[in-house]
Amino acid sequence: MPFSQKLVLGMMSGTSADGIDTALVKISGAPPRLKIELLAHTHQPFAAEVRKAILRAAEQTPLTPGELSQLHSRLGHLYAAAAADACRKFRIPLKKIDLIGNHGQTIFHQGRPSKFLGEKTASTLQIGDGSAIANLTGVTTVSDFRPADMALGGQGAPLVPFADYLLYRHRKLGRISLNVGGIANMTVIPAAAQPSDVWGFDCGPGNMLIDALVHHFTRGRQSHDKDAALARSGRSLPALVDQLMKDPYLQVAPPKSTGREYYGAGYVNKLLALGRRQKARPNDLIRAATVFSALAIADALYRFVLPKQEIHEIIVSGGGVHNPLLLMQLKALLGHTRRPAFSSADRHSAARPFRPIELRTSDQLAIPTDAKEALAFAILAYETFHQRPANLPTATGARGPAILGKISYAPPR
Repeated sequence: MPFSQKLVLGMMSGTSADGIDTALVKISGAPPRLKIELLAHTHQPFAAEVRKAILRAAEQTPLTPGELSQLHSRLGHLYAAAAADACRKFRIPLKKIDLIGNHGQTIFHQGRPSKFLGEKTASTLQIGDGSAIANLTGVTTVSDFRPADMALGGQGAPLVPFADYLLYRHRKLGRISLNVGGIANMTVIPAAAQPSDVWGFDCGPGNMLIDALVHHFTRGRQSHDKDAALARSGRSLPALVDQLMKDPYLQVAPPKSTGREYYGAGYVNKLLALGRRQKARPNDLIRAATVFSALAIADALYRFVLPKQEIHEIIVSGGGVHNPLLLMQLKALLGHTRRPAFSSADRHSAARPFRPIELRTSDQLAIPTDAKEALAFAILAYETFHQRPANLPTATGARGPAILGKISYAPPR
């Protein structure tokens, strides 16, 4: 294998905390002529008690320093085991892997500074010990990607736009890469874009509210709304959706990022209270949350992107691809040539007409929808290993480029 070519495992566990996505990627060269080949991918679910512990931390339930330390260490061991299991499934010896890029599990993210100990402070915390991964697998590991960007005044998110640019840039087509995970985020890639032309942001909730309501109403028997079966059997609640569309986050201009700190348990309780006031049945509320996710994405598109950028295609990936109601809502909203009204009070109108936008899944571009983010962190790790910056300040708001992550070296072989 040439020196510049590396086999990289990219690993991602997102805000849904449902498990670990692992992608095996062959990478060589340097941007913008980086050669990227996805060889295989897999998903390994977290055990129920592990997911419960992650969500407990992410929902800001008080933990002792000892409990947090134990969870950080335990996840490092779980990521290492997942890397070994993935290699067995891929039928490749772990010793042939050159590098691991592990995003880690986000349990706190505050991209915008707030007052703390007398000073404005922003911070993020992804756990899952990179040193444990490197020493247990014998593979050098890059982890903890976000703080370098935040140190330069960025929000530490989204980081995937760098990979989106490499994967989806097109000479003639303006594209958006839309990932619908727990949180929905988009990367805007103008036609013939240079890296400095690319920008992105978190739109709002993706699957997070839907999953939380399903878990609540089924008393934990179901973790998500498979095929949108529950939502599709619910009634429409336009007045409730109207209330949700007044969410202040939707009106904040990019760069912006969000997470479970905002759309977590407190938000779900607010949604349940709204449902009780309107005598909504469980499936009605699940339908409302699904429609809200689609509308929040479309609102971000029409509010922030289309007035300044011509977009021909939206390429969608993530767990939301498996929700047919959410996709159906998005397709209907993308067919408009004028900005639709997203609430009864919405009187905003676009300065010019828009062209209808085609919605495609990343599968149609040979990138499996469930592998895209793990693939992205393989690319980011490769760049870090070569001491090259991989944040896009136009997406994160950082003052300049940053070399992301921390490198934990493998023990001598």
